[in-house]
Amino acid sequence: MTTRELIEKEAAALPEPFQRELDDFARFLRFQKEDDPLNGLLLSETELVRDSDTTEEDAPWASL
Repeated sequence: MTTRELIEKEAAALPEPFQRELDDFARFLRFQKEDDPLNGLLLSETELVRDSDTTEEDAPWASL
């Protein structure tokens, strides 16, 4: 079995929240070596969107 197949097998066995964390970590690994100072912003954007896409976050804005 290749490394890719092993990773895919492990990822498929994880619950959805852990799969998202694994995706974030994979993106971190892919972008960490690049010298672009905006890479942190790209990594943060995914997490911010996920955090803001909740019922708890929507409640304060419901009256606007």
